[in-house]
Order: sequence, then C-alpha cells, then structure tokens
Amino acid sequence: MDQRVKPKRTVSMLSYWTIRYFIILCIGFGIIALAAIYWVRDTTMDNRIRTAGLLGQEVADRVTTSSGEINVPPNLDYIIKNRLRFFNIDDGTCLIITDKQGNLMFSRPAITEKQMYNKLSDDLSQARDERFMAINTPIDNSSNQQIGQVSILQSKKSLTYSPKELTFIFVLLGMLILAGWLTIYLLSRKLARPLGGVAEAAQQICAGNYDVKLNIHTREKEIQELVSSFEEMAQRLKHLEEWRALSLAGVTHELKTPVTSIKGLMMAVRDDVVSGEEAHEFLDIALKESDRMERMVADLLDYNAFASGSVEVRRDKLDLQLLIREVAHQWKLTHEMHEIDIQLDLPTEPMYTTGDSLRIQQIIVNLLNNGLQAADQSSCIRFTIRMFADNDLLQVEVTDNGSGVAPEDQYHIFERFYRGEKKKRSVRGLGLGLTYSQLLARAQGGELLLRRSSPAGSTFALELPR
Repeated sequence: MDQRVKPKRTVSMLSYWTIRYFIILCIGFGIIALAAIYWVRDTTMDNRIRTAGLLGQEVADRVTTSSGEINVPPNLDYIIKNRLRFFNIDDGTCLIITDKQGNLMFSRPAITEKQMYNKLSDDLSQARDERFMAINTPIDNSSNQQIGQVSILQSKKSLTYSPKELTFIFVLLGMLILAGWLTIYLLSRKLARPLGGVAEAAQQICAGNYDVKLNIHTREKEIQELVSSFEEMAQRLKHLEEWRALSLAGVTHELKTPVTSIKGLMMAVRDDVVSGEEAHEFLDIALKESDRMERMVADLLDYNAFASGSVEVRRDKLDLQLLIREVAHQWKLTHEMHEIDIQLDLPTEPMYTTGDSLRIQQIIVNLLNNGLQAADQSSCIRFTIRMFADNDLLQVEVTDNGSGVAPEDQYHIFERFYRGEKKKRSVRGLGLGLTYSQLLARAQGGELLLRRSSPAGSTFALELPR
C-alpha cells in the first residue's frame, strides 16, 4: 500500500503569528482577570463591610439623645439617602433601627415589624436569607450600655462585586489584548512583506529568471542586509550561469578542435591525398593533437575528481628543498629539446613541511609548464626557483621570463576555465591548470598566489605550512 505523507497545510506568517499570539494573550489575560476578580472580590467585600459599619455608627450617633434614649430625627431618611449615595452603597440596602427589646423604631425602606423578623433572625443578629448579610452596629448611651441596634442588610453580590469595577477591569483587559494583538500584527506584517518579496524572488530564480530586483527599503538592519545579500546572490548566480554556459561552450570548442584536426588528417592519409613522408608528417601532427586532447581530458578529470572529494591528499613530513631539487631536475630532463636554464635559490639546511609530495610536484610542474608555454621558444628559457622561510610559512617562488599575464587577466587566472585572449590564440587548453593547483595548495593548508607579472615574466608563490 502506498502510504504517502501528506504535506502539512501552510499558512502565512502574518496569520500564524497573529492568531497564536492572540490566543496566548487571551489565555494569559484571562488568568490575570480571574486573579484580579478574586482579589477585587475580597477587597471590595472588606471595604464595603467597613463602609456599612461607618454608616451604621453614624446613624447610631444621630439617634442617641443626651439623656441616653433613642430618638429618630425627622430628617434621618434624607440623611441616610445622601450617605448611601456618598458611600456608593446599593439603593436596595435595608437599614433597620431597633430598641433594646427588639422593637422596630425606624426602617428604610419602610417595613413592618413582621417583615423585619422575616428578614432578620429572632435575635436580630443575622439575615434569614443566605443571599444577604447583616452588618450590626450597637447603639450605646453615655454609660456605654446598649440601648438598641442599627442593622444594615445588604446582598452579598453587591458586597463582593461592583459593576463599575468589573466593567473597568474587562475594558482594561480588552484594551491590553487589543493593543498586544495590534502590535504583533503590525510587526508581523512589516516583517512578512520583505520576506514575501524575497520568497517570490527565490521562486523566480528557481524558474531560471535571475534578473530580480527587490524594491524593499526598511530601517531594520538585519532585514535590509538580507535583502541586499539576496540581490547580490541573484546577481552572482546570474554571472555564474552565464560563465557556466560560456565555459561549457569553450570546453566543447577546445575539445572539438583537435578532434576535427585529427579527423581531417587521418582522412587525408586514408584517401591517399598525401603519401610518403608527407603522410608520416600528417600522422605525427595527428599524434600531437591527440596528446593535447589527452592532456585536456586529464585536466578536466583531475579537476572533477578533486571537486568531488575523491582525490586523497597525504600529510607527510617532507624536506621541501630536497623535493624541489628533484622536481626541477626531472622536469628539465623531460624537456631537453628546449634550451632551458633553471636557477635554484634554496636554503642549505633542510626545511620541513607537512604535505603530499606528489601534489606539490604537480603544482611545481604545472607552474613550469605554464612558464614554458609563455616563453619565447626562439631564445633561452630561464626559470628561477627561490625558497625561503616567512614566519610559519615556507615560500616557494617560481619566476619565468615569459610574456607575463595581462593586467586585466591577473584577477581571473585562478578561476576555472578562464583563459586570457593571448593564451587562447597561442595555447590550447581548458584553463584548469592553475585552478587545480590552487585547490591542491589549499588542501595542504597552503596557498598559490600570483606575486607579480609583467612583459618580462611572472612570479608565482606557493605557500606551505612550516
């Protein structure tokens, strides 16, 4: 059974962040609201009980005469009404004044004694209805003897919750949630716009369109750096794609030229267009062309092998000056047909490096071959190989007396498949020799550099760790 994992549904960053942040805000502020309501309830109840006690004490003082008797003034109802409004006490509050025997002396709102006992217990200390609470204040005479009682009946709901306070809490929390959500929404939208532009540009690059321009300008340093880096990357990809196409065309042309030449020469010999010594000369030319093509293919294979990581580079302790002597001697022997003079300026004492003798030999030989190709074949070809220590590095400088590298080509000579115009006309190749040599030097912890170049010759420097 084909069980394929279904791709997860994606949502925009704006929706993802704002929705989740809104949910988190609601949960967080909901917890805060519950804690605030619980705290407000206890605080409000305590404050309102104290307020009711103050009101009861004031009423008790007003109904007590100097002779120690209870006397309800005629304007008491008006006074209580004003005090209820001042203390912000619910208008449904019932205030009852009784004497020492429990007889009803005054009530607001007006009730009968029977209704009073329906509201209060027999001893007038508690409310019969559990939804109400009785706040009692004794009425004392000048001798501190209780001559009556002021009872204030209030609903427990009005004691614990204030509509205005609850409204204020919920409005405040709502405003905080809205402000938090609006903040993350605006920030997410500000961040999503440039990222959306970069994502759209990336899709264009995937489709093969490298001419992308992001007209995005933000004050955020990181986002602006991302946009600038992406635009630069797109331009470099464009240049690399153009360079790849040109390089492929160049490689194809360089390989096709010797193949075409060999084919023409062999057909001339086969069809008896030439014969005798001329036929042998055509065969010799064909062999030389095949040798050139073999070298180009070898360069291409070596570079691809190194780029894929299949070339092993050893880490041996080497006497570098001894190795250079051997390489220079062997290379001169293989080029005895040319008038070559190699001057060695090497230290007398051994100098050791860590590397691969075969790879170092490849680098030196490649530099000598390049110098040979650039030299005037009609005169003496001179090389100077100089070696010296520079702090923690060993420097090997190879100087030739060739025609040098043009100033406009010096910056590009280590790029793969790059060949200057003059070299294209004079020498066939793929332009991988220096690139491969530099990679070999770096793989051994060193570097290959063009130290200087002029029409009088060039100097390349191989740096290796001491």
